[in-house]
Amino acid sequence: MPRTHKKTTGWSAVLKFLFITAGAIMAAVALELFIVPNAMIDGGITGISIILSHLTGWPLGLFLFVINLPFLWLGFRQVGRTFAVSSLYGIGLMSAATALLHPVPAFTSEKLLALAFGGLILGTGIGLVLRFGGSLDGTEIVAIIISAKIRMSVGQIIMILNLFIFIAAGFLFGWDSAMYSIFTYYIAFKMIDVVVEGLNESKSVTIISTEFEEISDAIIQRLGRTTTFIYAKGGYLKEDLLMIYCVVTRLELAKLRAVVHDIDVRAFIAIESVSEVQGGDFRKKDIH
Repeated sequence: MPRTHKKTTGWSAVLKFLFITAGAIMAAVALELFIVPNAMIDGGITGISIILSHLTGWPLGLFLFVINLPFLWLGFRQVGRTFAVSSLYGIGLMSAATALLHPVPAFTSEKLLALAFGGLILGTGIGLVLRFGGSLDGTEIVAIIISAKIRMSVGQIIMILNLFIFIAAGFLFGWDSAMYSIFTYYIAFKMIDVVVEGLNESKSVTIISTEFEEISDAIIQRLGRTTTFIYAKGGYLKEDLLMIYCVVTRLELAKLRAVVHDIDVRAFIAIESVSEVQGGDFRKKDIH
């Protein structure tokens, strides 16, 4: 058993290394061959680095690496060593790749194509690094630390920081480029969600009905999903009841509703998003 565990851990480390490498290179490709040549920027430390590179004429990779270093130290203190090492490798590789790709001509000079493909490739690259335990931008670390001191969410802090960056881009590159940059950032942000959470997003469903046994059997037989009973007590009538809990894919939601309503049209159904499912057996059972 210990040997199997070591083998699994070693294979996981290799996969992590490969995907962080791929993500960092993809981010560099997006920046040097799509975004930067078309006078657009990204948010966060990357956006600041692009602005400073434009103003000074110094290599983009230099700013990407140097500006992120203090935040990597904060990440080491706040998150942990593994995160910091993974992020250091990813940022270092991305910085080096931007330097190597800088002499390569841009893939397109068409702004819409550049923002679309640049955003897709950048978001995919950042998402891969995030999914495998690293980061390519220190903005999130700063936002987490600030959020702990003031009453603002991490998302709100990042949005405010990026607002100043895009305003600066408007003065530097022109307001058209700033607006294109916002669309690029939006596409990249959405792609990060897709890569980190997956296309086949899961949903947790809680069902309250007096016909709990029949509904549970129907879900198992018609959807091939297992269910769990949760003991509860009604707050108004104080009656004892059993809630049904199950996890399905987004594509199975419509069928689940139909199954429940076929048995009890008054059943209470609560649906929540689940970014990741681990443990147990989430595979579909054979439907007979």
